[in-house]
Amino acid sequence: MSLREWCQKLQIDEACIPLIEQALTHRSALAEGAPASNERLEFLGDVVLGLIVSEALYHLFPHHTEGELSRARALVVSRRTLAQVAKGLGIDQMLRLSTGEEAQGGRQRTSILADALEAVIAAVYLQGGLDEARRFVLRVLGDIIHRAPDSARVHDYKSRLQERTHALLRQTPEYEVISETGADHDKTFYVQVRLGERVLGSGTGKSKKEAEQAAAREALTKLETALS
Repeated sequence: MSLREWCQKLQIDEACIPLIEQALTHRSALAEGAPASNERLEFLGDVVLGLIVSEALYHLFPHHTEGELSRARALVVSRRTLAQVAKGLGIDQMLRLSTGEEAQGGRQRTSILADALEAVIAAVYLQGGLDEARRFVLRVLGDIIHRAPDSARVHDYKSRLQERTHALLRQTPEYEVISETGADHDKTFYVQVRLGERVLGSGTGKSKKEAEQAAAREALTKLETALS
């Protein structure tokens, strides 16, 4: 599929194509002749996306607390969510990567996919303004935004674990990063959650928050098994 056809499929104005081309260019491609990467666009897209999602949640859920809205927003703009949406849009196939990055699985890498989607959002914003960016974000993320508060409640394992340990033991779990592996742009964190000296669970993730949630999820599973 050509870039023009891809933009038509996503209802992106053809005038935006030069910016979209940059948005889909990973920094690794600079070594093979690409004129510019998507890093600056990703920086801007992160902010634009956060504003649009926050605004949508604010209006959709007038009775939710600040904490509930924050958790819902965090789920929508998480790298995992954005990477899944990016693959659904075909961004993985449109990316411009170096030969080496592609050989290492760059088209499937969560961080690269999420960054590219944020960069595409920035490109749409720069070409068409906030209203056009809002329309694009709501087209590709609208269903997720509508489900976000309920989904965040289910997936907020840290809060659920703290509620359980407070109720059962009057103690608050503590999280510790045990190790970090990988390059700076693609780290994996290994985290343990403890009550005092007792390890309740462990988990890995591409961010500390993601690893903490994974550790809390394992701890909850163990607690529920022990109590059943």
